[in-house]
Amino acid sequence: MPTSETHIEVRDLTMAYGDRVIQRDLLFDVMRGQIFVIMGGSGCGKSTLLRHLIGLQAPVKGTVSYAGEPFWPADEEVRIAQMRQMGILYQSGALWCSMTLAENVALPLETYTKLSRSDIAESVSLKLALVGLAGFGEYYPSEISGGMRKRAGLARAMALDPDILFFDEPSAGLDPISAKRLDDLILELRDGLGATIVVVTHELASIFAIGDDSLFLDAETKTQIARGAPRELLQTSDNSKVQEFLRRGEKRK
Repeated sequence: MPTSETHIEVRDLTMAYGDRVIQRDLLFDVMRGQIFVIMGGSGCGKSTLLRHLIGLQAPVKGTVSYAGEPFWPADEEVRIAQMRQMGILYQSGALWCSMTLAENVALPLETYTKLSRSDIAESVSLKLALVGLAGFGEYYPSEISGGMRKRAGLARAMALDPDILFFDEPSAGLDPISAKRLDDLILELRDGLGATIVVVTHELASIFAIGDDSLFLDAETKTQIARGAPRELLQTSDNSKVQEFLRRGEKRK
């Protein structure tokens, strides 16, 4: 469950591609053990913000800190050490198709640790079991469903026992039942492992099911226009864009 300790701190963050500003003056905290949702319409910069948080893109201005330690001003060795405390589930799952699920999950352990083969095999079995894929280690990505591939990608993201898990549109391409199972799994990981989880998504069901706190990015004003628990924003926000986004499902009924 969320604690009162700040895990991720973002201050005055401005993101741009050349002269094109994507978002400016972003300011928010993510508490340890929290599920934090980054939401907003298409093209608002959600995935770009994720790239800045995981160390793939440097900000034009501002800072990102982890457990009180600034990320971008640090030297490369410190940044790499911080990045190894992060696990990332990409939208596609990003599994190597020529490797079995077990080989995919083992890859980070083989690359970044000195564990023995037997210890790696034991860790891989545990991670696959945690995501409900016990017994599927010898399957290839092409032999399982889309939802199972997402869970296998999550097992690989968890391989190094990271403090923070990042998800980029985890429910994309999944049927409602598979998406619900993935949401339930995210909640179990938060509650069982105490992981801090940051999720980029536009899926309303997931936003309301898992979000402890959230940030709403606006493409027009190029900054954040709302912050808070999704259900609280639904009830209290007086911003028409936020209300339109969060009440999309009502209009279809």
